Amino acid sequence: LLRVAPVVGGGAILAWRMRETRVPVTPKSIVIPPAAMSTGAAMFLAPMARVPWSWALGAFLAGFLVLSLPLVHSSKLEPRDGHVYMRRSPWFLAILLGLLGLRLALHDYIGHLISPLQTAAVFFLLAFGMIVRWRSDMYRQYRRLVP
Repeated sequence: LLRVAPVVGGGAILAWRMRETRVPVTPKSIVIPPAAMSTGAAMFLAPMARVPWSWALGAFLAGFLVLSLPLVHSSKLEPRDGHVYMRRSPWFLAILLGLLGLRLALHDYIGHLISPLQTAAVFFLLAFGMIVRWRSDMYRQYRRLVP
């Protein structure tokens, strides 16, 4: 069950991301995912989920500076029919699958080194760094298209 849940979750995210290319993008649809995800930081209220600051910063920066780049470069917005849409990149699905595979492999490796709750905390920060950078870039693109 522990190995199936991330794959099912990843599949749901892939379906959601593919849907995003078929509906207009709005500032709300760009900002809500990272805002909603930020509530996951409540996990750090539990002492067993806490990690050293260096791990937290490293995970966030790895997501923000490295793993977000493929998403940023493959997510372009375009005006169409009076609305703004995300342009479907031929690489977008491959990038999402590749990032999912990399995260699952890293999760498996790191999960053997630290506790399950600390692993969850590190990967939350990694994913949060990715989504913050990606959605910030999308928001800037949106504002350039719709002043």
